[in-house]
Amino acid sequence: MRLRLAGAVLLSAAAYYVYLPLPSGVSEPWKLMLLDALFRSFMQASDVAHALGVCHRVHLLNRVVSWVEVIEARSCPAVHVTDTELGGVPTRVFQPKAGKQLKRGVLYFHGGGWALGSGQAVFPDQYHDALAASRAFLSSPVLERYGIDPERVCVSGDSAGGNLAAAVAQELSSDDSVKVKFKVQALIYPVLQALDFYTSSYQQNHAVPILYRPYMARFWLQYLGADSSLEPLLLANNHSSLDQPAIGANIRSKLNWRALLPAERRKHYRPVVRETGSLGVVGKVPQLVDVRAAPLLADQEVLGRTPKAYVMTCEFDVLRDDGLMYVRRLQDAGVAVTSDHYEDGFHGCMVFAYLPMMSSVGRRSMNNYIDWLDQNL
Repeated sequence: MRLRLAGAVLLSAAAYYVYLPLPSGVSEPWKLMLLDALFRSFMQASDVAHALGVCHRVHLLNRVVSWVEVIEARSCPAVHVTDTELGGVPTRVFQPKAGKQLKRGVLYFHGGGWALGSGQAVFPDQYHDALAASRAFLSSPVLERYGIDPERVCVSGDSAGGNLAAAVAQELSSDDSVKVKFKVQALIYPVLQALDFYTSSYQQNHAVPILYRPYMARFWLQYLGADSSLEPLLLANNHSSLDQPAIGANIRSKLNWRALLPAERRKHYRPVVRETGSLGVVGKVPQLVDVRAAPLLADQEVLGRTPKAYVMTCEFDVLRDDGLMYVRRLQDAGVAVTSDHYEDGFHGCMVFAYLPMMSSVGRRSMNNYIDWLDQNL
């Protein structure tokens, strides 16, 4: 009897920890709750380890992520899989075995807040790595080695990887010394700015897993090598108040979501703009307005030189408006853009394309991404 009672208590406690009220439109909410409970546990354990001085929170998260996700290169009858380097950056290569004609090539940057799944680094190291890998990928020796058609190359990535892909696409499209250019860019729920943590999607989805609003501020500060004590200032938009001299009207117009988003995405939300804030934040963290870190802030002429684009966004994602504003800015610059929006999607949903957490929106998003590449590359 006592064993049953203890089991019931433990089960109730587990259910209480896992259960989280979610918007009614989220695809297969229980699967998201389970993933979120696991991710929250890792985040909380890393915070405790950090507070006790055992190790930096990112180091513990990296160990966990590596243990769960990093596997050895395994080939199959259709695809040869190897580990190598591009421009000094560790790279996994998936190369089809069949056919002798030139192949299409996709350079993909993984997500993870610019920190998970790799050694600890800060901006601009990740950007420089992405740029070095891209230059190597587009070089004649690499294209010839892997039989890649130089007219059919793409740069892509998800979340923080989408940020790097967008930044690389901007830089290389404007670099006349690069002979082979990316023909398309495919950005999966990209993070593109850190000046407004009160866009309509940040307001709507601040408590929707797995990317909570405070997590995104923390990842940004970690990426930019800034003091973590600035997190409350970012979450209050004090860092982008109207009295910040480094943020002029030109910059503000590039993330004016009231003008850049359609009414159905703005909904009833209103901008949160502080008249006065914490002066000097941008002076201490100038990377906040560096287009290499925040591609949404790029000038129109730079955007106009970037290749045809695919941008995936999800309704229940704090980063939704980053992607949709980028779609609008690219279109205004004359770039052909496919905006692929999922009304039941959430941040990271594409990883739900396969077991053990396969979901409808995961399969749809993965299949549509691949179909777009197949038709446009």
